[in-house]
Amino acid sequence: MRSPQGRVFVVVMDSVGCGGAPDAADFGDEGANTLAHIAQYCASERSIGPIKLPNLDNLGLGAAVRLASGDATPGLAATPHGLWAAASEVSLGKDTPSGHWELAGLPVPWDWHYFPDTDPCFPPDLVAEVCLAAGTDGILGNRHASGTLIIEAEAAAHIRTGWPICYTSVDSVFQIAAHEEHFGLERLLDLCRAIAPTLHAMKVGRVIARPFIGEEGDYQRTPNRRDFAILPPGPTMCDVTQAAGRHVHAIGKIGDIFSMRGIDTLAKGPDKLLMTHLADAVRDMPDGSLTFANFVEFDSVYGHRRDPAGYAAHLEWFDAALPPILAALRPEDRMIFTADHGNDPTWRGSDHTRERVPVLVAGASGAAGLIAFADVAASVCAHLGLDPVGPGRSFL
Repeated sequence: MRSPQGRVFVVVMDSVGCGGAPDAADFGDEGANTLAHIAQYCASERSIGPIKLPNLDNLGLGAAVRLASGDATPGLAATPHGLWAAASEVSLGKDTPSGHWELAGLPVPWDWHYFPDTDPCFPPDLVAEVCLAAGTDGILGNRHASGTLIIEAEAAAHIRTGWPICYTSVDSVFQIAAHEEHFGLERLLDLCRAIAPTLHAMKVGRVIARPFIGEEGDYQRTPNRRDFAILPPGPTMCDVTQAAGRHVHAIGKIGDIFSMRGIDTLAKGPDKLLMTHLADAVRDMPDGSLTFANFVEFDSVYGHRRDPAGYAAHLEWFDAALPPILAALRPEDRMIFTADHGNDPTWRGSDHTRERVPVLVAGASGAAGLIAFADVAASVCAHLGLDPVGPGRSFL
């Protein structure tokens, strides 16, 4: 183990894919391209105009999109000054745990369990276990649904009966929505915690608590979401960093994705608060540390809802917030911007899309080409002077 070469910050822009995945057709996503299609959408809309992401583009964003897919990127034409690449995933899912685990050096070694798109969609024995844990005579939902739409449809019955709203998606998830006041936030978290072992044994990746507040016509999900994720089945870059006595700091839902394994401290909140947490980490984290961040609202607020204009605006907000953070990096620090999958807001349906992802490094320069997700973990370990984890190779 070598001495650390500064610090590493891995920043996942959730769902900000760049197309061109070699196996996209296997997922029904051939041609999907989150970044390119957003850029093209903005350029075609007179009221919006070309997308403006000068900081990410200077690091190599447009170049990474064009390398990944060959698609046009209007508004993203800078000559890169950072180190840039496009990464491909080998895990069989296009979901949050698969992407993050593989970025951290652990490709998923199994097929996830997905619930059928039927009504009802959950097996009776699972429903019975949920009812027993909740102390209710039934559940509401029991189908594939958008989280905001199912709350609108079922909240009145939920408040009247006290039954939890249970639903899923094309991802390997079991989600429970409940009113923080009528049902109780702690009761919801206890329910998710109680049934998580059964879902994890089925290889369902996450049990997600989706609390909400409000009254009919004005229901709103709260920031108190909690993911109960299946434990990674092997070591990740977080584990090896922590085992070496270094500090591992998580921002956003990273703590949930890794069930806090290999993580020392955690800061959560909506994306705008997370940007403050990232600035704080750059200021405060010690030499040799790893900070792992996830900005989820690209995916949850704009991708799934197929809102290209909103997605573009959030990208521009994110980019505009970066200059003071990048300027505060120490000479030996590296900040890696990447993504875990795509969620093309111009694509059919409301699911994630199988795409390559950009990998942009502040503090280094050059073209790393087409790489693997696991190369991110190998590069983090190499820069921190740690033994490598996973099958990747360092590009730093």
